[in-house]
Amino acid sequence: MTDKAVSPLRRRLIEDMAIRRLSPKTQLHYIRHVKRFADFLGRSADKATAEDVRRYQLSLASIGTTVPTINVSATALRFFFKITLRRRDLADAVVSTREPRRLPVVLSPEEVGQLLASATNIKHKALLSLAYATGLRASEVVSLKLSDIDSNRMVIRVEQGKGRKDRYVILSPHLLERLRE
Repeated sequence: MTDKAVSPLRRRLIEDMAIRRLSPKTQLHYIRHVKRFADFLGRSADKATAEDVRRYQLSLASIGTTVPTINVSATALRFFFKITLRRRDLADAVVSTREPRRLPVVLSPEEVGQLLASATNIKHKALLSLAYATGLRASEVVSLKLSDIDSNRMVIRVEQGKGRKDRYVILSPHLLERLRE
C-alpha cells in the first residue's frame, strides 16, 4: 500500500482488516473489490443501498464473472458493510454463488508410476512422491525441512500451510524409504 491520499473510509477498511490480521493478499483483494463496487456506483460505497448491491451482483453475473471471483467480491463487500460500515442490512443483501462440485481427476496406479518414472533426478522423484503420497501443496513441499520428518511417529509436520495453520500428515514406510534414498 502507498500512503498517497487515502480516503478516511478506505483507511478504516484497512485498519479493520489489520485488526483482524487478514493476510496482505486478502486485504489487497478486499480493497480491490470494494473499489470496483464504488466505481460501479459512481459514488462512495458508504452511500450504497440494497438495490445497488443487487444491481452490482447482477452486473457481475451478466458479464460472465467466474463463481470464485463473485464469491470473493461478496465476502469483501460483506466485510466492508458489516465490519467497516456497521450496516448489517447491506451485508445481508450480498449473495454468494454456489459452485458445482466436480470430482477430481484420480490417476491410476500405472499413471502414478509413469509420473514418478518421468522424473530423472532423485530429488525431483522424492518431491513428487512426497506431494502425491501426502497430499501436500507445492508450497508446503518446498518449505519442508528435514527436522519436520518424524520417522519414529511416522508423521510429517507441516508448518504454516494454507490458512497459516500447522498440521501433521501421515508418513508411509514406503515413502520414508524413498526419502532416505
